[in-house]
Amino acid sequence: MSHHPSDPYLASPTARPAQSLPRRGMRDAARGPNTPPAAVTGPQAQQTNDLAQRYELLNRLGLPTVASEGFDELARDMATKAGFLYGFVNLFLEEQNFVGLDQPPPDSGYVIVGRTMSRDHGWCPEVMARKKALPLHDVHASPRFSGNHVVDAVGIRSYFGAPLIHDSGTVLGTVCVIDPEKRPLSEARRLRDIVISAGVQVMDHMVRAPAR
Repeated sequence: MSHHPSDPYLASPTARPAQSLPRRGMRDAARGPNTPPAAVTGPQAQQTNDLAQRYELLNRLGLPTVASEGFDELARDMATKAGFLYGFVNLFLEEQNFVGLDQPPPDSGYVIVGRTMSRDHGWCPEVMARKKALPLHDVHASPRFSGNHVVDAVGIRSYFGAPLIHDSGTVLGTVCVIDPEKRPLSEARRLRDIVISAGVQVMDHMVRAPAR
C-alpha cells in the first residue's frame, strides 16, 4: 500500500513516541484497574449504567483493562487476514482502551497511535450503539461517516468493526481494522466476516482467561 510522507498527519521517517488518538483530555492520574465510575444522574445515567456493567463483567472474568500481549496477537492476526495496517481490540470504558493493538513500525512513515481515544471519536461508538458489525469500504462514500476526526488525524479511508458481546448481553467493546486505502465494495462482505470472526475469537479468549 502507498503512503505519503509529506502528509502532516503522518509520522516522520525517524522513530518518534507513540501519540494517542484524539481524546477529550488527559487525567491527572490513571484510574486503578477495573474501578467502577462514580454514580451520576440525569441524561448520562444509561451510559453510566452500561459502563458499570462492563466493569462488573470485567471483574467477574478477571480481565485487566491494560495492554495485553495476547490481545495484541489477536489484533495482529485480524489485521493480517484483512490486509489492513491497523488492528484494534477495544474496551469501551471512560475512554476507548486499545488493549490489543497492531500498527506499522515507528519508521514506516505512517501515524503511530497510542492506546486510548475519546469515547466519541472514530466509528466504534456506532458499532457499540448498533450492536452489530459496521463495514465501511470507503468512509467518504457516506456523509454520515466521512465527517470524523480520525479521518483527518490518521488519514483513514476504510474501517471494518464488530462488537464484543458477552453471552449476558453486555457489550464490552469492539474489534476493528482501519487503513489509509479504501477497499473495493466487492471485498466488503469478506472483510466484515473477518472482523466478526475475530470478535468471536476475542470473546472466547476473554471468557477462558483464568480468574485472578
